[in-house]
Amino acid sequence: MKIVVIGGVAAGMSAASKAKRNNSKNEVEVYTQEEYISYAACGIPYFVEDLIKDSGHLVARTIEQFAKQGIKIFTGHTVTQIIPEEKKIKVLDREQNKIWVDYDKLIIATGASAVVPPLEGLNLKNIFTVKSITDAEKIKKKLQEENFKKAVIVGAGYIGLEMVEALSSWELDVTLVELAPQIIGNIDADMAQLVENYLISNGIKVRKEEKVLGFKGIETVQFVKTDKGEIETDLVILAIGVKPNSELAKEAGIQLGVKNAIKVNNRMETNITDIYAAGDCATAYHLVYKDEAYIPLGTTANKQGRVAGDNASGGNSEFPGIVGTAIMKVMEMEIGRTGLSEREAKMLNKEVQEFKIEAPAKAHFYPGARNATVKILVDNKSHVIVGAQIVGGAQAAKRIDVLATAVQTGMTVNDVAKLDLSYAPPFSPVWDPVLVAANVAAGKLNNN
Repeated sequence: MKIVVIGGVAAGMSAASKAKRNNSKNEVEVYTQEEYISYAACGIPYFVEDLIKDSGHLVARTIEQFAKQGIKIFTGHTVTQIIPEEKKIKVLDREQNKIWVDYDKLIIATGASAVVPPLEGLNLKNIFTVKSITDAEKIKKKLQEENFKKAVIVGAGYIGLEMVEALSSWELDVTLVELAPQIIGNIDADMAQLVENYLISNGIKVRKEEKVLGFKGIETVQFVKTDKGEIETDLVILAIGVKPNSELAKEAGIQLGVKNAIKVNNRMETNITDIYAAGDCATAYHLVYKDEAYIPLGTTANKQGRVAGDNASGGNSEFPGIVGTAIMKVMEMEIGRTGLSEREAKMLNKEVQEFKIEAPAKAHFYPGARNATVKILVDNKSHVIVGAQIVGGAQAAKRIDVLATAVQTGMTVNDVAKLDLSYAPPFSPVWDPVLVAANVAAGKLNNN
């Protein structure tokens, strides 16, 4: 069987590896327009920050390692067409020669690309997106060569905030510009405000509800134009968001779903026989929404890729779904979230109550102990936890995994309050913040 994969990062290489492991006789080929494969895109901000010195350290497995497994990888090759009725794809190689490639099973793992609005002055130098290792290498090279003083980051989501940390480490004066009324749009406004206050206290300028109109400069960017004026800068990072690379699939007659991501079932199958999709280009089933969602994350991409590779090679796997769990840090502040936010609960007409507490993330007497703010959203009738968020210092946010487990398995606040969680002063107080939040919620709900 010949299995062809389009895309060579998380989902694509997970799919290729699983397909080859299932049957070593399978012919597995991967086509990607990038030069790097199997890399940790989530590590890119830390490479820019120079915590990671060599971009090669972001690569999990090399082309040579995959070759030993018998997987053929073609970098610098762009797939321009899928012809399902002929089971062929059209590829342009490095010299722009047209190649036709046959397949028995096709896996689309084309990922996502940075959203770049058609703004005036985009052709000026020193305006960057942060989506690939190549992007990161260009940014870092400029930081090493130029004596930059000011930077503007457009977009205050995860990547935007991680780039705040990266650029601040180069001692740049950083301004964060966000169109929405709050930063980090997938957590609640009160929790986002905690992060904003922290950023401001560390010298970051935060400008919300401000629309970027374009850029000004002579050859290189010198000003960011917004609906509230101009911001002087030497460097611009566009971190507005990402969009699924689904055009190739759409042109082939493959059905798209929410946010134009490729619609798949729990076996990663598309509406066309023998074509699968996985990762940042595809939808995922949300276990709380009870519907498809588009939440591109590296964890999901790897899992979906594995399922696609298994099923394409004769296996029988299902991807169970997601609850939207994510975690990040900016400087010394950690943020975690899972399940529904208040906005999402309202959108789904779910009647919930919120409970928010502050508690130390380590024993209060242990050096470096700082409070964590834990917020849980609880269904009014069932008392099941449907969402949670955590903001705090070191070791705070990873606790979101306990609450993600609760959301995914339908645990009530009483269930969580009874959990036997670990204790040692460097890691947690006797009463972990998660237990405190659950006990407070249980006490109030049980007394109603």
